[in-house]
Amino acid sequence: MPNAEHAEPAEQAGQAAPAGKTMPHETADTVEPAAITEITALTENSRNVPPTDTARRARYTRYVALGDSQTEGVGDGDDVTGLRGWADRLAEHVAAADPGLEYANLAVRGRVAGQVRAEQLGPALALRPDLATVVAGVNDLLRPRFDAAEVAGHLEAMFAALTEAGTHVVTLTFPDIGRIAPAARPLRSRLFDINDRIRAAAARHGVSVAEIEPHDVSTDPRLWSTDRLHASPLGHARIAEAAAQAIGLPGTDDSWTRPLPLLPAPTRLRATAAELRWAATFLGPWLGRRLRGRSSGDHRLAKRPELQLVRVPVP
Repeated sequence: MPNAEHAEPAEQAGQAAPAGKTMPHETADTVEPAAITEITALTENSRNVPPTDTARRARYTRYVALGDSQTEGVGDGDDVTGLRGWADRLAEHVAAADPGLEYANLAVRGRVAGQVRAEQLGPALALRPDLATVVAGVNDLLRPRFDAAEVAGHLEAMFAALTEAGTHVVTLTFPDIGRIAPAARPLRSRLFDINDRIRAAAARHGVSVAEIEPHDVSTDPRLWSTDRLHASPLGHARIAEAAAQAIGLPGTDDSWTRPLPLLPAPTRLRATAAELRWAATFLGPWLGRRLRGRSSGDHRLAKRPELQLVRVPVP
């Protein structure tokens, strides 16, 4: 992200004058020692205080989102009323700070990282974004033949291409899937591996990372839809807030990491019943599609393939 220029302190220690007085010829030799100490401290502090958000933050005019079902917004709305999702919500956060923002969402559900790169990177670059989000990999780690290095390679190629074009890229780490869906615990090592590779690739290319994984709230069931694969509206809102903080939007903080009020723990019987319902309702059909070589994204197109002006909802 380009850094806006900001001025160094205009006065040096020997040039500053007390408020209300002018001392055109005064030097350190004629100023009282206490005054020298005070002036020096003020000067040093001015150098150490970071610029304000207004001074240091880049302005965004075009935001493009690349990814799979999470970025498309599955779990936040539906195909009848329309999907919102964390990327749409992030666009609204950005537009509130930078009116006139245009936004495109190229994400399509079911896509693995290689497909996101092959299908979405070229169109994204053609839109010349100054902000982009790249989130993919969960569909890869759910497949039997998972290659973390290959997945990370696709992500890094997208990071590199976009940052070289002058785009500020944002990505995120994935929450502990084994705490969201106990049946997915065998996949935890894959998830931690890909998260580490995402961090390393992001560091090499100056990509901002919204760190979702380390925070316990990220696995709270209320942040996830009933299929346990997609965020709920509350979850999408939290992810958007995390990404907004990662890029330093005005007014952002770490409130998205705060836990929700405690829920009573379910009995073992209820927990087992919930697992069985989930497996029958969601896991079974998902495995069936995989065995038939089908995807939930078959024949689907991006919901917002062209840049459009973002309208900020009225509170």
